[in-house]
Amino acid sequence: MIAGSLIRSAALVPAHPWPRRRLPGELWATMAAALAGTPGLDLLAMWADESEVYALLLDPAVPEALVASVGVVGGAYASLSRARPVAAWFDRMIHDLWGHVADGGVDQRPWLDHGVWPMHRPMSGRAAAVSIPPQPPEFLPVDGQDIHQLALGPIRAGIIEAGHWRLQCDGETVLRAELRLGYTHKGTLGLLRGKSARAAARFAARLSGDATVAHAIAFARAAEAATQTPAPPRAAVLRAIMAELERLANHCGDVGAICEAAGAVAMAARLGLHREQVLRASAEAFGHRLMMDCVIPGGVVGDIAPGGAVAIGRALDGIDEDIDEIRRFDEPGGPLAGRLVGIGRIDAALAQGLAAGGPVGRASGRGHDCRLVPGYAPYDRFEVEPVLLRAGDVDARVRVRVGELAVAMGLVRRMLPGLPDGAVSVALPPGSGEGLGWAEAFRGDCWCWLRLESGLISSGFLADPSWRHLPAAEQAARDGEVGDFPLIERSINLSCSGIDL
Repeated sequence: MIAGSLIRSAALVPAHPWPRRRLPGELWATMAAALAGTPGLDLLAMWADESEVYALLLDPAVPEALVASVGVVGGAYASLSRARPVAAWFDRMIHDLWGHVADGGVDQRPWLDHGVWPMHRPMSGRAAAVSIPPQPPEFLPVDGQDIHQLALGPIRAGIIEAGHWRLQCDGETVLRAELRLGYTHKGTLGLLRGKSARAAARFAARLSGDATVAHAIAFARAAEAATQTPAPPRAAVLRAIMAELERLANHCGDVGAICEAAGAVAMAARLGLHREQVLRASAEAFGHRLMMDCVIPGGVVGDIAPGGAVAIGRALDGIDEDIDEIRRFDEPGGPLAGRLVGIGRIDAALAQGLAAGGPVGRASGRGHDCRLVPGYAPYDRFEVEPVLLRAGDVDARVRVRVGELAVAMGLVRRMLPGLPDGAVSVALPPGSGEGLGWAEAFRGDCWCWLRLESGLISSGFLADPSWRHLPAAEQAARDGEVGDFPLIERSINLSCSGIDL
């Protein structure tokens, strides 16, 4: 791979489990151009600090994650967006937070900054007071006659995150769909700075509340990598059990929401009951329904409670009793299939180009699962079988989720009886270093990069898979009917909070 070789030729910066590569500006620009001819190298995230821009890429053939950085010269860096379109959203975020300009970027519009912050470039070290009034969001135009716009959000019916969809339509046909976020920006990256990994773990756990376990695991593993202090084996298995319970609860909720949008309210209610039973079992076993703040750098806060395994088993048995009927509901000829087949299609090329993960990617033929590649403990001791389909439509995303219910239940049932003996946490030393961590959430792969200096975080980034699913969602809605949009949106299930940082 040409781009991968260029990155590996650059100077090393010590980091774990793989070194960071610091590219001079000319080599970064050459690498950016070479990415167009390197389709197998996945761009997962980009971020910055005051003086450098970083890119996280995955070479699944090795497997190896590549963290590359380039110094910002004259306030600019070469954009990767012409070769990797998803980079455009990261470019916009980097400009809003740090003020660095993506030279050659395909989209220079604001992203997180809606013009209501008291300061521009708040993380740049050279923040400037706002001097112009806020402007309305700018959306890309659509040519044609009789085009009308449908605005959805940022405040919508029900309990839902704030995001503004703008659908430009010809009659009932959606010609362009754009999502504007930033309404749930929390300043997470700034809140991490200057804190110990243990104190900052609370902010990672709240990046996206429905994936609190997965983001906490990715954050904890990054801190453990930076200090070269692995969590105890018992803690690693307990984390995995929590992550699979989180996957079960969310897949039940997502499939139930799609059933509700399609009018299958009885099945939606049953799936809602199963989600509630998993949440109650999680609370009994680990002390919190969402298991928030249960995963910490160095391990977990406490062992599984007496009776927790029995409670988890009851919840799994309840899903087992209905799993065959849930499958039949979406089989050919079932009550849902006719409504879901063929809508919201994300083709294989788009899924691969965006490095889409989780059910979104696996429903479109991209079988990536970071429990397997690059992999992490304890999944190296437990067989994981990703559910892979190729249709790429709403129906396929539902069937992937239903298939993953059985996989997750099987993992939990194999892990619980064989919990290793020993401690559930260790203290991290107050050292310095850089580390990369990852975890497979119900949406896909979560990543975290941290730099520690004398035990305190000097810089970091948390990447939710929704960054890479957002452009897929916009594409999936195009050329469809307005009435199909709720099904498409729910089948992809973006985390606005996870992107808004």
